[in-house]
Amino acid sequence: MAIKISRIGFKFALLLGGAAVVPLLVYGLISILSLQRGTGESIVIGNKNVATRAAEEIRRYVATNAALLKALAAELQDTRLQSWQQQQILRNYLLAFREFREITLFDESGQPLVSSRVGPPQVRVPAEAPLPIDGVSMSPIRIDQDLLPTTVFAIRLTRLNQPAGWLISEFSLEEMWRMVDRIRLGEHGFALVVAPDGALIAHGDPDKKALVARSRNMQDHPLVQLLQSASGDTPVNRVYQDDGGRGQLGVATRIPALGWTVIVEQPTEEAYASAAQLQRQLVGAISLALLAMIAVGYFFGRRFLTPIHELQRGTHAIAAGDLTTRVDIRTGDEFADLGNAFNLMADRLVELQENVKRQERQAMFGRLAAGLVHDLSHPIQNLGNSTRLLVRDDIDEESRLAIRATIERELETLKRFMDDLRHVAKPRPVERFALDINGSVAEVVEAMRAEGERVGVTLDARYADQPLIIDGDRFALGRVYRNLITNAIQATDQGGRVEVVTKRSGDAVEINVSDTGIGIAPERLAAIFEDFVTTKRHGLGLGLAISKRIVEQLGGTITVESEVGRGTAFTVRFPAPDDRSEHAAAS
Repeated sequence: MAIKISRIGFKFALLLGGAAVVPLLVYGLISILSLQRGTGESIVIGNKNVATRAAEEIRRYVATNAALLKALAAELQDTRLQSWQQQQILRNYLLAFREFREITLFDESGQPLVSSRVGPPQVRVPAEAPLPIDGVSMSPIRIDQDLLPTTVFAIRLTRLNQPAGWLISEFSLEEMWRMVDRIRLGEHGFALVVAPDGALIAHGDPDKKALVARSRNMQDHPLVQLLQSASGDTPVNRVYQDDGGRGQLGVATRIPALGWTVIVEQPTEEAYASAAQLQRQLVGAISLALLAMIAVGYFFGRRFLTPIHELQRGTHAIAAGDLTTRVDIRTGDEFADLGNAFNLMADRLVELQENVKRQERQAMFGRLAAGLVHDLSHPIQNLGNSTRLLVRDDIDEESRLAIRATIERELETLKRFMDDLRHVAKPRPVERFALDINGSVAEVVEAMRAEGERVGVTLDARYADQPLIIDGDRFALGRVYRNLITNAIQATDQGGRVEVVTKRSGDAVEINVSDTGIGIAPERLAAIFEDFVTTKRHGLGLGLAISKRIVEQLGGTITVESEVGRGTAFTVRFPAPDDRSEHAAAS
């Protein structure tokens, strides 16, 4: 019998080994190929990110300084300053921004008016329009006598839409060189910048900076040629050999606003060093795993397979939803403990499933009750205030009619709530009719004005001069206005002010509710539209969540801006219909 078992074990080991060798070898080959491809792609992506960030930093650096000169031009062109005042401003700019070497103001004929230089200006009005950057013209880069890169910025001045001269500045790009020098990939990877005409204007490799002084032309560089043939501004990459015959992994990208090309180079042996080492480790690990699998399979294969299959069967049954499934493992080892744990888990899942169902029912009814309490509190409070006013003897007939209208409106609101409650299993969608925002907002403002006076808060409203027609639900929007105005009043101390403004902004209609209250902390702004999130001492935190859902159902948006101690402003935006819809609604 022992011999038979040994033969069966031997055959099982051979079967397991044969079945494991081929998949493991295939897995190893696929893993190695995937590793090569994946690491190669990740390295290229990383280098592309470096090149893209470098290009953006250079663009931002040039654009920022161009914007400074543009700001100076704006300060000079429409003012009635004396020449000595203009000259003082130019010199102050030169002291504040060291990159500007000279700034000179020319008239329309090209004659200098004032300059930051003591002597004659060195810059001239450009004969032709150079490269524009945000309205500022930039000349090609040249290397000055100090072997530093410089360029000339030029701004055309206008007065009353007529040409009024030029503001010309010589600008040093020395800081750009430092930015390029700081870009490093490993120990031997550097960045370089090429001008639109192919001239090398910056190089991060100290040994190749002399090429910049000699204005080395890079038109024959593989990446420059590849980028010229490529469409769009997407970075390109290629593996090539440099002038010394050393393999390089290069990435190039354009700076669209400048026409420059940023190239990042790294020796291939350095770029792929970690990938090669990881590949060797993977080959060794796969080989050891293969040997270990064959050896261990003979001794433990049969013992492992049966319990595993049993657990697999039970797991699939549980995953399919059959929580009554149990496993029967009697090996007397850890697999038996695992089987017992599996059965215990299945029992616990049954209990948890029942608990979750019960909690979901409780949460649903709790949310429903909380929402009703929140929404009913406003109309009931208005009914109470109106009833108290109605029984007073000093109320005239006109006021009684206004109070009666308020009571009828709030009763209609309560009726709608009761309809919503009857349709809680299938909520009624918001209705869409053409309505005037000014009128719907005014109704709520007038109803809430007494509440503001009661707590000493002024409630003001400014409405657009023309009708603001949208497709909306008057009742649903009334809930939104009430929530926003109530929150504003509650957040404002006595003597404060709440303002409601309606206006048309482009192709949209805006309702703005702002207050002079305590404001909302920045870390809490992101969550104020979530259920049960509130910034007040009292309340359930449902008003803003309900308002946001209503606004989005009507195709609008709601945003908030707030500053602690200064107040909060909510802006509701709805798309305005075209002229035909507006005309139909008005008629």
